[in-house]
Amino acid sequence: ERHRLSCEEAAWLLLDAYEHRGLVKHTGGCHCGAIRFEVWASADLHVFNCNCSICTKKQNKHFIVPASRFKLLKGAENLTTYTFNTHRAQHTFCKTCGVQSFYTPRSNPDGYGIAPHCLDDGTVHSIITEDINGKEWEKAMKEHKTIRDMSKP
Repeated sequence: ERHRLSCEEAAWLLLDAYEHRGLVKHTGGCHCGAIRFEVWASADLHVFNCNCSICTKKQNKHFIVPASRFKLLKGAENLTTYTFNTHRAQHTFCKTCGVQSFYTPRSNPDGYGIAPHCLDDGTVHSIITEDINGKEWEKAMKEHKTIRDMSKP
């Protein structure tokens, strides 16, 4: 007979798996609090500083995680999305305060780019920042050896 896990049992197994892999649960959100999320990632963050037009205007520094390690806790109805150019990147932001605390990057449409400055205090140990040449996006993605793998579970 096959044993079926309850949602709670499955959640605990997932929690154990993430903690075993050295990940911590970060929580965060927008400025007004309408948007809240949790994300499992390292306490030592690898953050991208992109120089493309929108990242420059918004100072969009972000780290990338698989979609399976991100959970929107509150505020789906308060999110709106801006796209441009190829319309692959989904720049989500709060309708009330305008803060983009996460988005779906063009480089990793199967994951999320999380703004480390939108995380709550206490779970980040260190941040290493890597500049990425988003002005020459195609070339930068072709030359970068690991960015596309960052959203893989």
